[in-house]
Amino acid sequence: MTADPLFYEVFKEIPELFFELIGQPEKDPSVYKFSAPEIKQRGFRLDGLLLTPENHPSEPIYFLEAHSYKDDNFYNQLAAEIILYLTQYQPPNEEWYAIVIYDAKSSEGNFPGYLNFLLPHLRRFYLDELAKTSEASLSVGVMRLIVENKSQEKTGEFARQLMNQAQQELTDATLEEKVLEFIKAVVIDKFSSLSVEEIETMLNLDSLKKSKVYQEAKQEGSLETKLKTIPRLIRLGLTAEQIAESLDLDVETVRENTQ
Repeated sequence: MTADPLFYEVFKEIPELFFELIGQPEKDPSVYKFSAPEIKQRGFRLDGLLLTPENHPSEPIYFLEAHSYKDDNFYNQLAAEIILYLTQYQPPNEEWYAIVIYDAKSSEGNFPGYLNFLLPHLRRFYLDELAKTSEASLSVGVMRLIVENKSQEKTGEFARQLMNQAQQELTDATLEEKVLEFIKAVVIDKFSSLSVEEIETMLNLDSLKKSKVYQEAKQEGSLETKLKTIPRLIRLGLTAEQIAESLDLDVETVRENTQ
């Protein structure tokens, strides 16, 4: 996978991080559905769109772009795609925003003056600058993990920091699980030549025993709850032996319930 698909996986599967990034964590992500619609007249395809059902016209729609290289034609293309989409689909929403996430300020190309009409709707985020703030958010950290090219050692350290941050800050166990899974997927994507054991060592996956989803399964106690939780813990990277030991199950039972 390249960086762009990873970004859009965030927008699709963990929209909570997107709304945190744009400063609207109170938004209800269940109102939105992610898509990448085709604009047939010109063969354009939007990179990403968070669109509401027709019964939520008061909520804005979001056109999404993640960009990591300089292109002076970028804003022309973006404006054309948005106008054509609005013309073709005519959504009922009263407002819309174009969200552009740059890996660095230096990746932004020229903004033509004749596109000034776009400015009230445009929100630009530069991950390199956001990372310098004293309290970098989890959303910024996850997106930085996608675009930054660091050594195996530094990537592992950064990923572990993000996993710890997720465990400390997220109060919803399901959301925590999604974020932890995604961090692990990004690291695997960056270092696809590493073995499972090497990835586990890099991420210190024993620390996942502190996660809410793990602790809730342990505290619930019932066999049914434990069995339902096994696939989630497997996806988080724990071995069958680790799960069996901590949930007081035999290894064979864990292996039979990994799907």
